[in-house]
Amino acid sequence: MATKQRLGICFRTIAAIVGGYALASLFAVACSVSSRDSRADVVLVGMLTSFAVYVGAFLWCFSASSALRAWLGLLLGALLLVAATMLSLSWSAS
Repeated sequence: MATKQRLGICFRTIAAIVGGYALASLFAVACSVSSRDSRADVVLVGMLTSFAVYVGAFLWCFSASSALRAWLGLLLGALLLVAATMLSLSWSAS
């Protein structure tokens, strides 16, 4: 039983570090693409708020009931951010 708990903590830690970083990076990209303000201001705001997203993702990974749910939550958030970025890019192109 202790080995299963340790593996769960290990997988949650990997999800928190790697998945949280990916989610925060996608959030920064989505923020910078979606706004029409000054490019430097938008990138700065996106990067600063991505730290809060990273902390939220980190907390989510350890509050989820299992490591699988933690990964699925991060994946869902990443898919939503990718869809928002693609939608924003398609609107700005037309």
